[in-house]
Amino acid sequence: MSIRVLVVDDSAMMRKALRQILETDLDIEVVAAARDGEDALKKAQELSPDVITLDINMPVMDGLTCLSLLLEQIPEVQVVMVSSLTQEGAITTFEAMELGAFDYVAKPSGTVSANLHIVGRELIAKVKAAAKRKRRRPGSRLAGRNASRSAGRPPLGANRAERGDHSILVPDRAFRKVVVIGVSTGGPSTLMEILPYLPADLDASVIVVQHMPPTFTNSFAKRLDDYCHLRFSEAKAGDKLARGEGFVAPGGHHLVLKKNALRDDVLIRLTSQPANTLFIPSVDVTMHSVVELFGKRTVGVLLTGMGSDGADGMVAIRQAGGVTIAEDASTAVVFGMPREAIERGGAEIVAPSHQIAREIVKAVNRW
Repeated sequence: MSIRVLVVDDSAMMRKALRQILETDLDIEVVAAARDGEDALKKAQELSPDVITLDINMPVMDGLTCLSLLLEQIPEVQVVMVSSLTQEGAITTFEAMELGAFDYVAKPSGTVSANLHIVGRELIAKVKAAAKRKRRRPGSRLAGRNASRSAGRPPLGANRAERGDHSILVPDRAFRKVVVIGVSTGGPSTLMEILPYLPADLDASVIVVQHMPPTFTNSFAKRLDDYCHLRFSEAKAGDKLARGEGFVAPGGHHLVLKKNALRDDVLIRLTSQPANTLFIPSVDVTMHSVVELFGKRTVGVLLTGMGSDGADGMVAIRQAGGVTIAEDASTAVVFGMPREAIERGGAEIVAPSHQIAREIVKAVNRW
């Protein structure tokens, strides 16, 4: 059965480009294209597509308004946002994810780009993943998400107000372990089922490696910081690891660690090497760097994503005596990266996303 897709964009050139890209895959059928949000709502009701690719900036009705109405009127439909590579685009994209969008792809540049084929592979993969989620037996992921939310995720900005200003010095920042989390497709929503439930007094520093464009990671880190008890920021060269601090690897750079030779500190270093990895930042590069310094005091977590990035790193962590946690197939949007880790023997614990925060806390306290 083919995947029925509705393409929504105010640019005729972009609608044509998206259609051409999607129809290169024999499993996908573009049933129609819509020029704005109102047109999209009408055609979605008429055609019942499996997946909608939705532009954000449109006349008549913008993408966020359209998304809200789509999910209200056709709750089973899956929506992949098509976002511009700008700071504003990143912020709006994460708002769309909070509303219930499945995932996003970022346009290489501008509203209409002659280089859209660069994201073609990603777009096709995410549309297929979205359709698979729609056709999966309902209940597993949704039930888990509702269970997590019932645990009381704080409203946006609540934790920042509770914690006060980041510049306040906290004594005794020594920490027990480093938790390194790798994630790709479906990552933003999955991380929001985990990170807000880690306690402020977690005896570890947390590093998140999410495959994401450079202009998106800073906005994503700020969003995590608003929701989480831990302090989160986009990692910068020279940042010092500390207990209760979380770092998001910046897009376009690998995040590695180095020991401060003058003091007993561990610092973050950003590098473009190795340049031949499929993703930059790479989960494997960061995991290997962390386990090299921390050995059995490393907790590795591998979540939803295509491919195998992080699987070798998980094996290395487990061989060093650290704790490794992989997301279970029942909740993984794309069971690629976790499956590879499991099959290679790199996963000591396999758990659905809504249980992983608890497993991280147990792992940190184990040593």
